[in-house]
Amino acid sequence: MGRRKVTDDKSAKPIRGPGRKSKKQGEPTFPKELAQTEPTDKRKVSSRGKQRARKRLEKDKLKQTINKNTKLKTATKRQSDGESNDEEQINGYTDENQQWLKPKKKKELFDDDDEQNEESMDEDVPYDDQFNEMESSSEEEDNDNDEPKLDIEKQSKKIREKQRQAKERSEQELLTNIQQHEKVQFPSGQEVTKEAPQADLQLLMHRIREVINVLNDFKNKREANRSRKEYLDLLRQDLCNYYSYNEFLMNKILDLFPLAEVIDFLEANEVQRPVTIRTNTLKTRRRDLAQALINRGVNVDPLDKWTKVGLVIYNSQVPIGATPEYLCGHYMLQGASSFLPCMALAPQPNERVLDMCAAPGGKATYIGALMRNSGILVANDANKDRARAIIANTHRLGLTNTIVTNLDGRHFSEHMGGFDRCLVDAPCSGAGVIAKDQAVKSSKDEKDIQRCFTAQRQILLNAIDSINENSTTGGYIVYSTCSILVEENEAVVQYALNNRPVKIVETGLEFGVEGFTNFKGTSFHPFMKYCRRYYPHLHNLDGFFVAKLKKYSTKQGNKKESETIEKEKKKAEEEEEEDDSPEAMADD
Repeated sequence: MGRRKVTDDKSAKPIRGPGRKSKKQGEPTFPKELAQTEPTDKRKVSSRGKQRARKRLEKDKLKQTINKNTKLKTATKRQSDGESNDEEQINGYTDENQQWLKPKKKKELFDDDDEQNEESMDEDVPYDDQFNEMESSSEEEDNDNDEPKLDIEKQSKKIREKQRQAKERSEQELLTNIQQHEKVQFPSGQEVTKEAPQADLQLLMHRIREVINVLNDFKNKREANRSRKEYLDLLRQDLCNYYSYNEFLMNKILDLFPLAEVIDFLEANEVQRPVTIRTNTLKTRRRDLAQALINRGVNVDPLDKWTKVGLVIYNSQVPIGATPEYLCGHYMLQGASSFLPCMALAPQPNERVLDMCAAPGGKATYIGALMRNSGILVANDANKDRARAIIANTHRLGLTNTIVTNLDGRHFSEHMGGFDRCLVDAPCSGAGVIAKDQAVKSSKDEKDIQRCFTAQRQILLNAIDSINENSTTGGYIVYSTCSILVEENEAVVQYALNNRPVKIVETGLEFGVEGFTNFKGTSFHPFMKYCRRYYPHLHNLDGFFVAKLKKYSTKQGNKKESETIEKEKKKAEEEEEEDDSPEAMADD
């Protein structure tokens, strides 16, 4: 507030001298302790600092004695043996270690307080990096325990650990060398049956690889009294036990692949295929869909060069089947291998197209998108409950050219015909999608396969009969299965070639393995090479087969043969019904 203003009032007190703030202060004085820049005498050391210094000195003495003893040992040993041994270098120090074992000149061990004391003690006596690594773990144990171990104990513990690791490494190398050069120890039949229920998986895999190695060079590596069939039986048994397959399906796999690829195929079936989605081009573009999903926390990338609508999803923070984009019909959850038959069919706008086995509607909706919602698409399925999924997906994806039917594909041509193109994704054993359904490994047998390819033949013949061979743009039939077995693929196509006026044409797919023209003594049509096979271990897709046929005439070929086969099947079905009748049960 400053000074009070002088007024004429006589009662006010007179101002005497300068104010409190303007009083002069004396000259500054500094204590002697602060004025000293260099310490004249050493500070007092704490008891903890003295204890640590004492331990350091004891360690130095022990190291010097160890160094002297090792020098004497190495000198006497060299005189007796004439050369140095590696084990002695591990057990004790040699003259080469003399330089880094000498402690450097110590700095002042004592400092102001205990914390600085401990830090200086740790830093004042540096040793070699190798010695510090040997002591690191043991010093951590010393901090935990009240009674620290001596340096010689820590050192011996480390040396013993290194010797144990070196011994294990040498034994492992010796074992691998023996395994590479020694012949396979062929087990007896009783040993195989004993090992089957509770076998060691590592031993099984080791023996599997050994047997495959022997079979690849059978002349030089086999045992004298063993035949190739015995080795194949052992390999089949071990593969069944290791991967949990039944013998029937394992025999089919061994017939399909060379021995070098069998394990790769079986291992690929143990891994799930990546999650893929198909962009609905009727409502959005793939770029816009990918951006929308990325904004929702989905890690997504384009599937591959061969498809322009596929996306692969690595991980997602939201459920893929419940996003707003999914509910709006912007994409369809669909396996990548399911794109291939639709791409091979190549439907054109304003055509009449038939999807014989359409449920749940993934391929049918892709065909509708390729037709640009024009023409007529008939999506048929024999299962009424599964046909409801087709209706739901066609509404969600915005298809307006689709007719959903519920007819038996084996007699479809009796109800409808005159189509330009037809897709037959026939029901199969599922031998190509074992990664999705592990039950296929042990549930399929010869009767199941026979039942499948019988239905597949009937459906394919009816699909051919439903096609208009005079179509200007079409007349094509695409046959596909999610199986890798020859009985369900090449054999069915060959049956169609023998009984209907069709020929095999190129699928137009850029990749894939060619179909078999010869298999186990059976010859197929030379154009069977135009068919395409897909395997999990080669293409990272589900096992799949795609064939494309072209109908060129109205003749039915050997229709009498097919009719006789159908009559025999009907008789067999009637006999089965009679066996299941209550009268037959009563007689039994």
